[in-house]
Amino acid sequence: MTDPGTVRVSVVDVGTNSTRLLVAEVDAQGAVTELDRRTTVTRLGQGVDTTHELAPEAVARVFATLGQYRAAIDEHGAGRHTVAVLTSAVRDARNGDDFAERVRERFGLDARTIAGEEEARLSFLGATRDRATGDGSGPVVVIDVGGGSTEFIVGEGGGDVRFFRSTQVGVVRHTERHLMTDPPARSELEALAADARRSYLAALPEDVRREPVHAVAVAGTATSVAAIDQDLEPYDPARVHGHRVGVATLQAQLDRLAAMPNAARRKVRGLHPDRAPTIVAGVVLLLEALGAFGLEEFEASEHDILRGAALDLWARAADPGGDPA
Repeated sequence: MTDPGTVRVSVVDVGTNSTRLLVAEVDAQGAVTELDRRTTVTRLGQGVDTTHELAPEAVARVFATLGQYRAAIDEHGAGRHTVAVLTSAVRDARNGDDFAERVRERFGLDARTIAGEEEARLSFLGATRDRATGDGSGPVVVIDVGGGSTEFIVGEGGGDVRFFRSTQVGVVRHTERHLMTDPPARSELEALAADARRSYLAALPEDVRREPVHAVAVAGTATSVAAIDQDLEPYDPARVHGHRVGVATLQAQLDRLAAMPNAARRKVRGLHPDRAPTIVAGVVLLLEALGAFGLEEFEASEHDILRGAALDLWARAADPGGDPA
């Protein structure tokens, strides 16, 4: 690999529930300095679990957001090294390829529909790159609860992946599948939890579930839970990153949030109003994920697939013909 010096990169993550932007500089040692970071809840996965199609109104929401993000990329002079990663909803939709092509043509982004395994690799890279390695703390599981899928990645801090699995369990998918009343009925919550538990246990071999001694959780559900726990208003990424949340706290949040109608959840301190419709499912999925590994807490991380994809871009800029980081 050649020394790339400092590289300015931009990454767009088009997820099932949200569309996000990271513009950053990555120096020769791989240290990431964020210049611009944005999140917009666009719910691209609306109805995909039932129709297997991206809805026109959902596509319109994403395209309006991408127009703003493209302008920000240009303002930062970050258009040379850019990528848009398209995840669960686009993978699952019959018109996903057409959507990706429109993103490339309309916004000039290198739009890539990535497999669940690649999504897991980038999420683990982002979540663990800055964690200490070789400190004897033991294996970690990175849990990425998204809108349409949940990724589990087991390995050592710093990027040494031993196991990964992508499951068809997500906050948009499982809200639409199970939570029909507002606030949700206990029977609906129990059915959602049982569905997630079956999927997780089927995907995760018992020996893998016994291995991790720490959990790091990324994405909107985990960071929202950490913000609610600290009663943050406004949201403060520096206080969210690294905050630990125990199972008892998670259960208390679930009891509180599930007892509220959506209109009341939108006013909860620490929770972005646009995440109110899916946060109940998200907390259930996080609880079931921790239960599958027998762990009692997770560490929230602001470093996720956005940072992993930024590091991947940096590595490819340094060695365009080589393997990604």
